[in-house]
Amino acid sequence: MGKEMTNELGQVNISDEVIGIIAGVAAMECYGLVGMANRNIQDGISELLRREQLNRGVDVHVEPDGVVLDLYIIVEYGTNITEVAHNVMDKVKYTVENQVGVNVSRVNVHVQGVRVGSAQGKRK
Repeated sequence: MGKEMTNELGQVNISDEVIGIIAGVAAMECYGLVGMANRNIQDGISELLRREQLNRGVDVHVEPDGVVLDLYIIVEYGTNITEVAHNVMDKVKYTVENQVGVNVSRVNVHVQGVRVGSAQGKRK
């Protein structure tokens, strides 16, 4: 579906995939986040997504009052999960609103797993 904007010069269509990628990259910049998880978890096993697949960890819903984002994340063991989730919400909302120019009405964070140790090498 995407977001459609029109001005005096013409029309701009931004796909849900682009919004998802921007949200995923913004989330990955937050401390305590190991990576994004696939939103379709099967058998209770969460899988880290590579950089190219970040939009698969984000659901984008365009509603009349703004965009609703659902992020599926994996956090690092030992971090305050609530604090990491709040940081992700703030960072994603700010980044998407500034880069895309749309109102973000909600950012829902779904913690799909916890990883022991840093996964710096797995994020490539």
